Amino acid sequence: MKGLILFSKREEDLSAEKDYSLVRLLAAGRKKGFKLEVATPNQIELVVTRDDRKSILIDDKQTQLPDFVLPRMGADTTYYGLAVIRQLEHMGTYVCNGSRAVEAVKDKLHMHQVLAYSSLPTPKTMLAKFPIDINIVKREIGFPLIIKNVSGTQGAGIYLCKDENSFMDVMELLYSNKPNANIIIQEFIEKSSGQDLRVFVLGGRVVGCMKRSSSSSFKANFSKGGKVEPFELSAEAEWLAIEAARLVNLDVAGIDLLFDENGFKICEANSAPGFHGLEKVTGPRIAEEILDYIKLRVG
Repeated sequence: MKGLILFSKREEDLSAEKDYSLVRLLAAGRKKGFKLEVATPNQIELVVTRDDRKSILIDDKQTQLPDFVLPRMGADTTYYGLAVIRQLEHMGTYVCNGSRAVEAVKDKLHMHQVLAYSSLPTPKTMLAKFPIDINIVKREIGFPLIIKNVSGTQGAGIYLCKDENSFMDVMELLYSNKPNANIIIQEFIEKSSGQDLRVFVLGGRVVGCMKRSSSSSFKANFSKGGKVEPFELSAEAEWLAIEAARLVNLDVAGIDLLFDENGFKICEANSAPGFHGLEKVTGPRIAEEILDYIKLRVG
């Protein structure tokens, strides 16, 4: 079975530590007899035509269409990357995850709109407008609060503001550097400060879960030095993760849940979740599960 992995780096530039999930997928693919190729979207020429539906141009070479495509760019997916994914979908290739799902979760505000209006619990969220009306922010969100880039990953571009002064300082800095920045302001869930859950959902079922924690930051990301440990999901948390993945049409999903006074709130959905930390908890099996699922879907 031939597969194409879309990533932000070429295969020869991968690092076993920094790009753990990609390296694991390639190793698991070799053991299972998959022919996997890694390419960046920029290596692919986007030629829209009705004449050729069996090949694509990679590095200006005619290449037979793969049996499947696995986008692994997540929130870093560019417009060009989305266009490449759509093109491969139109040509009949199975894509895991599809362009609509990748686009839906890349925009964090859109993702929260989908989840909240489907009656799932999420932190109260609003889109920032500049100049900021601090009275509206205090009334609707309150302090402390979280500031996030609409598109971001691995805890980057996330700030905790404990009071009005720190909030205005951060917002002025952000807008002085990028006046057209799209920023969301979000309720701070105090009970989950420095801890959360990462639930890995594959094909509508949970295949792994870990608790992430940090003693030095309100962010618990493993990529930022957070500690990981096994966590036994309640029926509520499992349902929330599966339902969140379903609503944004993710076949492969990393769903982040926050601890709340009344259970859990959904923080984020990720379309290309890393699983280095998770495999420390579950053992090296997530890459194999992903490839087995794809093989089942492709037939």
